[in-house]
Amino acid sequence: MLNAVVHPSEQSGTPLLIAHGLFGSARNWGVIAKRLSEERPVTVVDMRNHGESPWFDVHGYPEMADDLAIATGGTAHDVIGHSMGGKAAMVMALTRPELVGRLVVADIAPVAYSHTQMHLIDAMRELDLSTVEKRSDADRQLAALVPDAGIRAFLLQSLDPKERRWRLNLDALADEMDKVLGFPDIDGRFEGATLFLSGANSDYVQPEARDRIKVLFPNAVFAKIPDAGHWLHAEKPREFEAAVSAFLAG
Repeated sequence: MLNAVVHPSEQSGTPLLIAHGLFGSARNWGVIAKRLSEERPVTVVDMRNHGESPWFDVHGYPEMADDLAIATGGTAHDVIGHSMGGKAAMVMALTRPELVGRLVVADIAPVAYSHTQMHLIDAMRELDLSTVEKRSDADRQLAALVPDAGIRAFLLQSLDPKERRWRLNLDALADEMDKVLGFPDIDGRFEGATLFLSGANSDYVQPEARDRIKVLFPNAVFAKIPDAGHWLHAEKPREFEAAVSAFLAG
């Protein structure tokens, strides 16, 4: 069972399940989830090998989709998935469509990508945790390998400085990186309403991916958030929330 943070609601809208991206966690979505819970109960999960969820050697999308299916408790949910979580959400929608109402895929497409995140795993592995008393200590070490302060801040949300450990199974994520970058060959179709919401400054959802998207998600619509990159929900949280709320309201 995945670790989950539940935001109850006084309203009885369709429950919402949120799946974060690579190196993320449920806590990254706290503010957005709380605001979305004004209309419906919201559950945000730590994906496998992230946060407080169990660690596994396997980190493929069929397995992550099964994790999400279990997290629904067998009840249909609207689903938001960002990046890696978006791919897992798509696989669940394609293989278990009865569990998905409306689907929001944030800044990712059902295709394989050629880039890798191994340099970030290598940087986190290089961190000398024995010398870390607080996150600022780790930040100083990481700065030599990860110049972008925003990316460092994001990664360090998964560091437990008191326990001097990462809340990430770096070994499994490294071993399974090809699966994270890829997308399984699936013949299914999800006929439900689907929003592919991208950052206007991101290159993750290319125009040539739309044909593949329409084959798998024939009722997909597309939208972009201006002045936002891949981490659109963190860069433009209010705009992200507004776009998602309008779509989920139908």
